[in-house]
Amino acid sequence: MTPVVRWAAIEGPIISVIVVEDQREIRECLVLLLNGTDGFRCAGAFRTMEAALGSLATSADVPSVALLDIGLPGMSGIEGVRLVRERHPAIVPVMLTIYEDDERIFDALCAGACGYLLKKTPPALLLDSVRDVVRGGAPMSPEVARRVITLFRELRPPERADYHLTPHESRLLALLVEGHNYKTAAKELGVTTHTISFHLRSIYGKLHVHSKTAAVTKALRHRLVK
Repeated sequence: MTPVVRWAAIEGPIISVIVVEDQREIRECLVLLLNGTDGFRCAGAFRTMEAALGSLATSADVPSVALLDIGLPGMSGIEGVRLVRERHPAIVPVMLTIYEDDERIFDALCAGACGYLLKKTPPALLLDSVRDVVRGGAPMSPEVARRVITLFRELRPPERADYHLTPHESRLLALLVEGHNYKTAAKELGVTTHTISFHLRSIYGKLHVHSKTAAVTKALRHRLVK
């Protein structure tokens, strides 16, 4: 699906954004900020990821950007990022959260977030960050950017990390890192989903993990895919 784009007289294409935030005051402030700024439009504001995904599934108005909180009732924003990337690849997801711990930052970026901003970000900088991500950037709050740099230094793996994956398993793992699911990976490799399940069990065993998310995280940490 192609994002719905309107044109403003001076600012160029209007950036449509959905907001997923469970705190009503923050949600309403974001809506007012977006709708009150030339070049932006709030295409929807939701309290939960479930409500947002349900709306996206039935709406023809596909936004350009999704601003997602992490700590939401029900499905977390991090799981929401995975589903947005999987179901609506034209939407660019950006985390907007209070959390700046290593685990959530790493998990959000591995899930497919294209930016990570803290809620204390000033409104003008938040809008600039949304513009940046639409242009292909990866905006992060300064505190987060420092943590990401530190993370990559600390998580530098051994030069010869080897889990004895077969070429087929390595290709499947690379597809998972790219965001493929069982069906799309099966189509890409020209095999059945049953075959994908078989190879995934082998991958999980070799990597000593128990889920797709854990396998993707380990693949990134240990540079198992190119």
